[in-house]
Amino acid sequence: MTSVNSAKNRLTQTSITVVWLCLLAVTIVSTRSYWLPLFDEPKSASGEEDANGHDDGGHEGHDHAGHDEASSLHLSKQARRNIGLTADTLQPIKLGLFTRTLNVPARVVELPGRTQVQVASPMTGVVSSVHVLQGEAVEPGTLLFKVRLTHEDLVQAQTAFLTTLGELDVEDREIARLTGLDSSGVIAGKRLLERQYSKQKLEAVFNATRESLLLHGLSDEQIDSIIRDRRLLRELEVRAPALPSHSSVAQTAKTLHLFMVQKINLNTGSMVRAGDPMAILADFDKLYVEGRAFEHDAVEITHASKMQAAGESGWDITAMLENNGRGLKTVEGLKIVYIDNEIESDSRAQRFFVHLPNQVVQNTLTPEGRRFLAWRFKPGQRMQLRVPVEQWSDRIVLPVEAVAQEGAETFVFLENGDHFDQKPVHVEYRDQLWVVIANDGSLFPGDVVALTGAHQMQVALKNKAGGGVDPHAGHNH
Repeated sequence: MTSVNSAKNRLTQTSITVVWLCLLAVTIVSTRSYWLPLFDEPKSASGEEDANGHDDGGHEGHDHAGHDEASSLHLSKQARRNIGLTADTLQPIKLGLFTRTLNVPARVVELPGRTQVQVASPMTGVVSSVHVLQGEAVEPGTLLFKVRLTHEDLVQAQTAFLTTLGELDVEDREIARLTGLDSSGVIAGKRLLERQYSKQKLEAVFNATRESLLLHGLSDEQIDSIIRDRRLLRELEVRAPALPSHSSVAQTAKTLHLFMVQKINLNTGSMVRAGDPMAILADFDKLYVEGRAFEHDAVEITHASKMQAAGESGWDITAMLENNGRGLKTVEGLKIVYIDNEIESDSRAQRFFVHLPNQVVQNTLTPEGRRFLAWRFKPGQRMQLRVPVEQWSDRIVLPVEAVAQEGAETFVFLENGDHFDQKPVHVEYRDQLWVVIANDGSLFPGDVVALTGAHQMQVALKNKAGGGVDPHAGHNH
């Protein structure tokens, strides 16, 4: 009996011990946040790096010195290159002059009466040969066509010219014979004078007939060949016209000026009458840009024209040509030639014209000696004209790529050491290329601003604030 009671006592004591140990374990676990830090090793004041090389002590609970961590972005060298941040796109802010412009749709057009040159047949005939190709570039005076003459008036004019020429030869011989004789008592001086008067009359007829041939379309060289060969001209050569004497190109002897054969209207063997169009030559050296402004913009267009006429700097027009989706090419320094005095009834637009100098971008010479040109600007091309209408001084002007939009806020990014700080700004004006930042103390002259990549940096900053995607996800190291 005694042994049974002893066993019961030992079991009771064991149970009590187990219960106390469980209570002690629960107490230790529940109070570990209070006593566990006492056993951690102390870190240095500057913070130690963890196993991955990150310094937690320097970032925990506070921002970097000189900037707000929430609005600061650190970019690697590769990221800078990806968004185009270079020495040229990181520039200090400067106050300067900004010219507000009016964007106007436009197109390249020909100069009326100058760009196209009609080549007409000077007389009736049959085309015996065509010497040029459509699209070919030719110099003034180049042979274009040969026409076999069937014009009755021209045949008669040539016949009269040759007849007069023969009669002049007879008079010259007779005068030479009479002059060589002794006129004292044998031949009276009166007869010699009559021959000389007759020659003068024939010379007058000769000159008149020569002018008649020139009016029919013969050149001086062709008339000289009739005089030399004493034969009627059977074929007429039609050549490219000469440049007008008032043309600036014509006055520059060293400039090679070429016409482009835009259209050939006939073939070899075609019958042509006097005045029929044979070909169209085009001179694309100078063109117009036709702008179409709304009626309410006419006052500002007129103001810009007056400023140009007064020689005010900064009022030149810029033309922007779309380059097949590869951005806009600009042509600067253009002038308004004139403003149309009519408002179109349908579109209510007013036209104005800007002088556009052209240039050859390709000059090809074939083995046969034919030349083909490609011009930079061509009639029909779509453009936009930026017409200056107002100027503002002492403004902060940045490219549109330098600002990022987020709701009602607009930001720029300032370079601050090895990172960029997001800075909210107020935009006074924005167009396709530039933004004007209010000079309200948010930015100061000398601050270095990223002139490109603001949108990409804004996206990166949002990803950083939201945790972003793990850049190592999906990769094995």
